[in-house]
Amino acid sequence: MNLLPKSSKEFGSVDYWEKFFQLRGKKAFEWYGTYLELCGVLHKYIKPREKVLVIGCGNSELSEQLYDVGYQDIVNIDISEVVIKQMKEHNASQRPQMSFLKMDMMQMEFPDASFQVVLDKGTLDAVLTDEEEKTLQQVDRMLAEIGRVLQVGGRYLCISLAQAHVLKKVVGHFSREGWMVRVHHVANSQDQVMEAEHRFSLPVFAFIMTKFRPVPGSALQIFELCAQEQGKPLRLESAEQLAEAVLERQQYAWLCSQLRCKAGLGSVSLDLCNGDTGEPRYTLHVVDSPTVKPSRDNHFAIFIIPQGRETEWLFGMEEGRKQLAASAGFRRLVTVALHRGQRYEGMDSIQAELSARVMELAPVRMPAQQQVPFLSVGGDIGIRTVQHQDCSPLSGDYVIEDVQGDDKHFFRRLIFLSNRNVVQSEARLLKDVSHRAQKKRKKDRKKQRPADTPEAPSAAPCQSIDKSYLCCEHHKAMIAGLALLRNSELLLETPLALLVVGLGGGSLPLFVHDHFPKSCIDAVEIDPSMLEVATQWFGFSQSDRMQVHIADGLDYITSLARGREARPHYDVIMFDVDSKDPTLGMSCPPPAFVEQAFLQNVKSILTPEGVFILNLVCRDLGLKESVLAGLKAVFPLLYVRRIEGEVNEILFCQLHPEQKLATPELLEMAQVLERTLRKPGRGWDDTYVLSDMLKTVKIV
Repeated sequence: MNLLPKSSKEFGSVDYWEKFFQLRGKKAFEWYGTYLELCGVLHKYIKPREKVLVIGCGNSELSEQLYDVGYQDIVNIDISEVVIKQMKEHNASQRPQMSFLKMDMMQMEFPDASFQVVLDKGTLDAVLTDEEEKTLQQVDRMLAEIGRVLQVGGRYLCISLAQAHVLKKVVGHFSREGWMVRVHHVANSQDQVMEAEHRFSLPVFAFIMTKFRPVPGSALQIFELCAQEQGKPLRLESAEQLAEAVLERQQYAWLCSQLRCKAGLGSVSLDLCNGDTGEPRYTLHVVDSPTVKPSRDNHFAIFIIPQGRETEWLFGMEEGRKQLAASAGFRRLVTVALHRGQRYEGMDSIQAELSARVMELAPVRMPAQQQVPFLSVGGDIGIRTVQHQDCSPLSGDYVIEDVQGDDKHFFRRLIFLSNRNVVQSEARLLKDVSHRAQKKRKKDRKKQRPADTPEAPSAAPCQSIDKSYLCCEHHKAMIAGLALLRNSELLLETPLALLVVGLGGGSLPLFVHDHFPKSCIDAVEIDPSMLEVATQWFGFSQSDRMQVHIADGLDYITSLARGREARPHYDVIMFDVDSKDPTLGMSCPPPAFVEQAFLQNVKSILTPEGVFILNLVCRDLGLKESVLAGLKAVFPLLYVRRIEGEVNEILFCQLHPEQKLATPELLEMAQVLERTLRKPGRGWDDTYVLSDMLKTVKIV
């Protein structure tokens, strides 16, 4: 039996509701949930002794169940004579103090200020079916009547799906009247709503509009959002912010319903926010592995990523997470990244906090009462210590943090918060510093100090850096590219002129400076804040062989190329500079650095036998092909070295095709250079093998 209207406009028709209740009979029809699903929010906002008006009561059992638990001063009205007659007959003997009246809520017969609560379950949604002028006029009359019959301090409690046009209308009306506006997310057992005889997933909200006495000249507006599990409502600044917050919860509910129904939705990610501040607290990625054979215990698991390791390929890239899920052996794995600036007490507290929420992401057909394991690396949430936070006028907010790697070493990182999952610069800390940090961590645990807490910097933080170690794989490959220079075995004994564009933490030019004693380095950095960061936190220092120029790399090279004085010639030019525009398909370097005219300027300051080395990060395949073609037009000899597990590709560019080396020759030159660097007293890190960096080099 189809009881729903052919058109949503019929919801506002008296004839439709008369026919509806005649066909349905005495069977209760519960819009937006039963009493058990709504009682939490109802009891929160209605006191037992208050006088309550229920508008559009229908044949819902809600009033009866409120009456039975002590709310006995209830008046029910509805436009349908059929349903009012049914409800009077049903309740006459059992609930004698509760009344049912046939009345139009747009023209009520009650005196002003008759009620302390007006309760509406789905009636506003049924009337406000569109935004046509006639409909809006009806709603204006309805809301005006509600305001008239409510006492000052009284509440209009409306259960709704909070569709955008409904939310806009009701919030706009009551905020202009000077009422306090609160939207409460009703979290029932399944977060589902009834539509006829079928269930579909939509979140249910309660609007709580509190009537204040008008204050002449006051423009005060109060907007709040409250979730069932929150103790304290979140205060918002505008109706627009409130609408955006409601939309986020609706999208989350839709996502959960899709994940419950089917697998293989592709890459799904979402943020769970701190209820008090609204700031992101956890980032979740849902990864399905359809190739994993189902068994009783492998349906679903949660993986907590240790703090500071969310940038690693295995956890930070989609392909890495797929590999993690497959190796873990679960059909659905949810990875959870912990945000800096949030307090975490330990694995047990995280599990307790997330258990209910992540179960909403469980796959269909997971057995009831299934235990869901929480996994991590070594069962720990990792260590992250924020050493310094600041804001650069050019680069934006950034943070310096120390994190523990999988080998128990500690690493210092520079992170731009505009791209918080990308490590901008990284350096390894010396072992004695790592040991002190571990001891401090144990001491802090005894005090139950959170794992991610900003600290005052030590007196000389840069002295803790292990300058012999290159953390970034693309930096290792760029250094290996020096083997392309002729007579690489003599590089330590002959002058070597380098230009490095993009300083960051300074580890790349510092490594060259310390390991090639005859090198002279010009480093160009557009952001003066980065020079301060490199000097104070990453052990960088200038010398008579290494100078930093605060300038735009484009302007600096162009001025050298066009200068009247004798232009310098560099044996090596390195570009390791990122783009500040996240909308581009290429994040390193900015597109202007690979334009033909500028590449000609680069060519003009490179020695004939020199090498131009470029860190390329480009996800747009068409754009990358264009960049490679442009480079090859200026530098006929072009090698490409892909960094495994990363988007980075290192390009080695030279001017003369006859300089081309076959792979065996290239590896031999790298080995010769490496043997020289490994001599005693050079401070070379034994884990770094130059020839390994060049094994997969391809000529374009």
